[in-house]
Amino acid sequence: MRALLVGFILALPVPALADECGDLIDKVAKATTASPGNRSADFANFTAGDGTTLTLSCGGPQLSSVGAQFRGDAPPDGYYALFGKAGHAVTGIAADVIEAAAHKAREAASRLRHSNVDAGGARITCSVSGTDKGPLTMCAVIEHSDRS
Repeated sequence: MRALLVGFILALPVPALADECGDLIDKVAKATTASPGNRSADFANFTAGDGTTLTLSCGGPQLSSVGAQFRGDAPPDGYYALFGKAGHAVTGIAADVIEAAAHKAREAASRLRHSNVDAGGARITCSVSGTDKGPLTMCAVIEHSDRS
């Protein structure tokens, strides 16, 4: 009887484990209309056009981050809007809050090279650098974690 019960339990369908990073990739792609490119189990990059790319690092609940990179002197307003939408998809924080914080962080980074602004329970960090390919702006929204 016990063997029959074990056989019955093993025959029951088991729900597939969710692909949390895949779900997050889909969510960012839908929110931004950026095209996903290379991906691994916990990372993906996206092409967004106009010299802008996105990167997504999946770290589970409250440990994921999304970044936006722009090659050129100063990112256009569309860069900040895209970043806000991507950040909202990852964190749930309002896109306009993330966008405003990114403007502040990028402005400070243009003078200091790197700057952080806390907004809505996340850290928005931006850096501005010169590379052999020209100026580069990189901003990221990183969820706060309780690992202090």
